[in-house]
Amino acid sequence: MTYFYRTLAVFWVLIEGVLAGPWSAWMPEHISAFEGTCVVIPCRFNYPDELRPSAVHGIWYFNSPYPKNYPPVVFKSRTNIVHESYVGRSRLLGELNFRNCTLQLSRLSPELTGKYYFRGDLGGYNQYTYPEHCNLEVINKPTIVSPPEVVEGTEVELRCVVPDNCPDMKPIITWMNYETLAERSVYAQVEEEGSTWSLISLLKFMPQRENHGRELGCKVTYANTTFEFDGYTTLDVKFPPRIVQANSSMDVIHGSDVVLICSVDSSPMALITWLREDEILHEDVAGNLTLHLENVTYLQDGIYTCMAENIYGKDNHSLALAVLYAPWKPVVNTSVVAVEGDPVSILCSSQSNPEPTITIFKEKKAMAMGVYQNQVALEFESVTHEDDGEYWCTAENQFGQRSTAFNLTIEFAPIILPDSKCTAARDTVKCICAAKSNPEAVITFELPTRNVTVNETDREFVYSQKTGYVVTSILTVQREVDSQLFIVCSARNHYGTKNQQLQFHHSNSLMWAKVGPVGAVVAFAILIAVVCYVSQTRKKKNTNESSSFMQTDNPPAVFSGDYRGPGNLEKSEYGRSDKRFLAKRDDLGIDYANIDFTKLSTKDKYTLTEELAEYAEIRVK
Repeated sequence: MTYFYRTLAVFWVLIEGVLAGPWSAWMPEHISAFEGTCVVIPCRFNYPDELRPSAVHGIWYFNSPYPKNYPPVVFKSRTNIVHESYVGRSRLLGELNFRNCTLQLSRLSPELTGKYYFRGDLGGYNQYTYPEHCNLEVINKPTIVSPPEVVEGTEVELRCVVPDNCPDMKPIITWMNYETLAERSVYAQVEEEGSTWSLISLLKFMPQRENHGRELGCKVTYANTTFEFDGYTTLDVKFPPRIVQANSSMDVIHGSDVVLICSVDSSPMALITWLREDEILHEDVAGNLTLHLENVTYLQDGIYTCMAENIYGKDNHSLALAVLYAPWKPVVNTSVVAVEGDPVSILCSSQSNPEPTITIFKEKKAMAMGVYQNQVALEFESVTHEDDGEYWCTAENQFGQRSTAFNLTIEFAPIILPDSKCTAARDTVKCICAAKSNPEAVITFELPTRNVTVNETDREFVYSQKTGYVVTSILTVQREVDSQLFIVCSARNHYGTKNQQLQFHHSNSLMWAKVGPVGAVVAFAILIAVVCYVSQTRKKKNTNESSSFMQTDNPPAVFSGDYRGPGNLEKSEYGRSDKRFLAKRDDLGIDYANIDFTKLSTKDKYTLTEELAEYAEIRVK
């Protein structure tokens, strides 16, 4: 208390020069104190020096400076008569004769809050109410002052301000709920402003985002009393966004519905944005943002990013959304046409998730395969005509299968098939020439010994038909076979020509005709001899089996009916054709017509009569 008055005396010395004018006063504009405690209102006043009053009196009014309004009297030096609210509560600490009007109020209560005016009484008419006044505020909690902004990671200082204007009671300040603050420290200091005093407790610490929203308290107590006053503040810590909840990468099936969640911890609230690659899908200022994807397709497959941003920083989280689906219909680069011997590469591709197994088949045989690949190549270093045909490319995974057909077309020189041959039966000769080629071959029959060439343009006796790549031509003539007759089949396209002499095959009747009448007599004589020999043998054995002897099988003498013309003839089988028969086989009921051989072309311009005089009629059915 002694310290308080000494300080106040020094203050009055300083204030002497501040008072201006003969009738003026000074007192703090605002002063506060806790309920139940006391307060001292410093006051100085001035009057004209020439008045020289013998005694100076004074009056303190509450809330009005005008006596005619009968304001409550707080203190009166002449009579000590005061308003009932101030009985035993008010006391003048200053010496009016020394122009000091300092007032002390004790046991403060809320109704004492208001304006206080001083009126000087110098005797007679020299009375004056000074317009200067002091606003008293009776409070019940301390004031906690926070900095304008509390940012994570930046040291801050909180101030607990307690009025200290009662010399009889000294406040004690204690901080509450501050124990877990990082790098905390507490300091105390006293401040004076406008002749009012405050005790201040300083709390310094390093704020963290976990402190956001925490309530800190400041408690004021007085020794030897039960007074206790609490004040609280809530920390508003500013910090950059942090994504605290978001989806992980996921696999979903085509057609599913997907919900992507992004929850953000930030202060102030962040702008949250959902993006796919660089495309903004949804954004809002919020604490969390949900992205709904309905009936997803492969087009929505990709990287999704949740981005959160405020003025203090930003954060982001990315995830991969994989849409699983069955393979697309395979695509083949082209249906290839190649020449036999060329290298060929055919590419088949598809798309799916997971990647498909792609297989290229020909006639159910796998030709190429790629596992978990989007494309497969079918490679031929040198294609042959056997590689020609229809192929299938199939792509499959656990969600389905799709296939595409394509053709590989090989162009090649003619190949004369084994079906090609001539058949002789008595006086008829039928020759079949079957050739496989691409493009279609032109087939001709050549009779070198007769210098004759016949082809399908001679429709009176040559019939041709085509099946696939095989062209079959049939030549039918009526003529007994002799050793000089042989026929050559020639097949030609722009990739080459193939010639082959056709082999003769003979029926049984022709075979006996080939043996001749003399041979037939000899054979019959041998047969008779054999029968007689067997009969005599059985008679010697006393058997009656002579009747069975006449039922023997074919005679043991067999004559080869195979005809071999000049040179070695190749064996062949019948082929197929695709043109209308003009000369048909005997077993199909062919009628023969006369052929004018003069219409046939010859190699040396001889007439057909001269070259083929020995030929019999050729009848075309």
